[in-house]
Amino acid sequence: MISDGADILDIGGYSSRPMAEDISIEEELKRTISTIEKIKNNFPETLISIDTFRSKVAVESVNAGADFVNDISAGELDPAMIPCVGKLNVPYIAMHMKGNPRTMVGETGYKDLLLEISNYFSQKINTCKKAGIKDVLIDPGFGFAKTLKQNYWILKNLAYFKTIQAPIMVGISRKSMIQKILNVPADDTLNGTTALNMTALINGANILRVHDVKEAKEAIKLYKEIYP
Repeated sequence: MISDGADILDIGGYSSRPMAEDISIEEELKRTISTIEKIKNNFPETLISIDTFRSKVAVESVNAGADFVNDISAGELDPAMIPCVGKLNVPYIAMHMKGNPRTMVGETGYKDLLLEISNYFSQKINTCKKAGIKDVLIDPGFGFAKTLKQNYWILKNLAYFKTIQAPIMVGISRKSMIQKILNVPADDTLNGTTALNMTALINGANILRVHDVKEAKEAIKLYKEIYP
């Protein structure tokens, strides 16, 4: 990924897929800390984000060399997270999700999807700023408490969130929202991923969270040629 041009490596030890198995903090630390240390020792210039919703994991990961905290719950699953990140003095990626990975499938009811997500982020950014977090990035949370149609509605209207004035991260790589439309297995979703990544860039995404770095970097290069 580094040789293919990844700007940030996102390291996570807790699966956030629907109905994912719960693991202990100790197991999550075991899966992540040594990896962060090895990457930083061998590639010191590479930026690392720790993908966790647990404040203890965030603290130990930043102490091990992580540069960002990427939290799928935006502090909802651990009230200590946002205050801890404020003290760590690192950027914070806040994602929108209702419930948790085991319950989010049934949490897809919204009166006004875009407005509710926008209000959620406005409140979160205010909370983060009060806690001393200087740089907050937002992630709409594709697939997290969203139906298939809701995922595509968010992508189509991604520019709606530009009014929040925070960098937008989009993570749609190889997700089921592609599989279900194209009727293909995850291994055959690279083409669909690239198509949606370009759509996300055109609609205002600032960061793409991907599995296939080379192809994503090519999409970004072509995007910049069209929209310098």
